[in-house]
Amino acid sequence: MQTLELRHLQALCAIADTGSLRRAASVLGYSQPALTTQLQRIEHYFGEPLFDRGSAGVVPTPFGVEIIAQARDVLARVYAIGRRPPSRTAGANRVLRLAATNTPILSGLLARLRAALPDLALTVSSVYSSSQIVELLEAAELDAAIGVDYPGLELRHSHAVAHRGIVTEPSFVALPASHRLAHKMEVSLRELAEDAWFLTPDDGAGWPGVFYTACGAAGFSPATVHEFLGDRIQLQNMIADGLGVSTVQATFQPADGVVVKPLTGTPLWCRYLLACRVPGVADEVSDAVHRSATAAYRDLVARAPHYQAWASRTFYAPRR
Repeated sequence: MQTLELRHLQALCAIADTGSLRRAASVLGYSQPALTTQLQRIEHYFGEPLFDRGSAGVVPTPFGVEIIAQARDVLARVYAIGRRPPSRTAGANRVLRLAATNTPILSGLLARLRAALPDLALTVSSVYSSSQIVELLEAAELDAAIGVDYPGLELRHSHAVAHRGIVTEPSFVALPASHRLAHKMEVSLRELAEDAWFLTPDDGAGWPGVFYTACGAAGFSPATVHEFLGDRIQLQNMIADGLGVSTVQATFQPADGVVVKPLTGTPLWCRYLLACRVPGVADEVSDAVHRSATAAYRDLVARAPHYQAWASRTFYAPRR
């Protein structure tokens, strides 16, 4: 493959959104072997793997995350060609009821969205559970939301809701700076078998079940678990004081006394997604929310040296 085409970008996004070559092929109208061959050609074009294949499906590699984010941006710009923005008067009465789960994307998303659509009135609410987000969208009590799901556990909803992925990222672990493993480049789940854990409660999308499954695959059950859904300052203070460890988002910004480490083998992944009510949200608004979210995530990655270092070690190191 000598040139990259829009259909290739669409294929990458479909694979990332569905987490499965079979499901992506169905969405795109391809056979699975044809899509597999196309993906191999695309990866050969980039010279790096874009997805990890496993029993639970496929998830983007860190390099794949970057490529897919850029692909989404390109496709959004292409889809916007020729669309006339509504007049200032027409847009003055538009209101978007937006909700978000526990995500650091929200602040940057809102700033960009207000700049992109200054006539859009926004109401923002925090809804932790992604299953509750779906319920609110289907009841027409929300227009759009940022939710989460996990590879192999894609978000379920009726035809009244549509969703598309923003990014799939690995989960890391936050440790006290005084922890016995704080000097290591990465930490395995098994090495943390005797530690106390701070875990957020059921998010209606598969957490913390995916965590316990990963621990079971590593050969242990956590000794002590504290359910915690407070603010980040409280969590970081408790970790810094040596009261436990916690899985965190890859872009998590550690405070003094806390270090963030990748998990060996990357046993946990999380996908952020945009869900919208259908019909109800104009394409222009949905595209702007999605572009704002992906741009906000790129900014978070730029401020997360532990994530960048992991990606560099894992996928940019010379191959033998």
